[in-house]
Amino acid sequence: MSAHAGEAVTPAELLRRRVADDPSRPLVTFYDDASGERVELSARTFENWVAKTANFLVDGLAAEPGTRVVLVLPPHWQTAVWLMACWSAGLVTEVVDPETLKQGGAEPIHVSDPYFVAAAQEVLDDVVADETLAGGAEEIVGLSLHALGGPLTDCPPGVTDYAAEVRAYGDRFVPGPEVTPGTPVMTVTKATFTGAELVGAARAAAEKWELDARDRILVDMSFATLDGVLTGLIAPLASGASVIIQRNFDKATLDRRLTLEHVTVVAGPPGPNDESGSPYRLP
Repeated sequence: MSAHAGEAVTPAELLRRRVADDPSRPLVTFYDDASGERVELSARTFENWVAKTANFLVDGLAAEPGTRVVLVLPPHWQTAVWLMACWSAGLVTEVVDPETLKQGGAEPIHVSDPYFVAAAQEVLDDVVADETLAGGAEEIVGLSLHALGGPLTDCPPGVTDYAAEVRAYGDRFVPGPEVTPGTPVMTVTKATFTGAELVGAARAAAEKWELDARDRILVDMSFATLDGVLTGLIAPLASGASVIIQRNFDKATLDRRLTLEHVTVVAGPPGPNDESGSPYRLP
């Protein structure tokens, strides 16, 4: 476990400490088994993407602390970046799994305040047409999720292309004084967490799963659940571990991936210790 275990801090502070302690070691590795894509980001590179995205949100879209951001994004390294960028700026995130949207629509957005939507290319047309998601949105941002950072292949009117905009922004971001550990940062399963509460849940999870800096966690879970957020981003940060995020998981690749990536903990695919898909440690 990391030092300062009982201290109330923000998720952004966890990332800052990780970069200070070990900037070059991989923090997030991403696989898409449908495309064959593999992306690996060190803590420093991940922080740079987070800073650029936070600056894009604050300086480019005029987001303010408390602004709600609905992320219609799959398990992906850019989803992790957007979560951390929003939390760094004091924005309140809610993740909608694109598969849920495809299967029957998202939950209604019950807020009177302005909110933003960030959506993957694959569901962008559905999001734009869905009054539940886009009807009251001040801004809609489209993410191509292209492996080489390419722009949207088709950008609907009124949608901002993330890939085309984000690279122009600075790779250092300093949160305003109003962003504190007590600032709300995420709504998940109808509960809202402050930054300190999310970090506290991550530390508790890391202790329960006995995670430390030697661990490599393979995750096949949606960020639309609390367990998905904890295993896919915050618990690795809290413990010093690194995470491997999978999308379009091909079971035929599992054994080779476990060996190739030196995986020590698996979360998502049912395992020998827990058929629910809860994290389990490899022997």
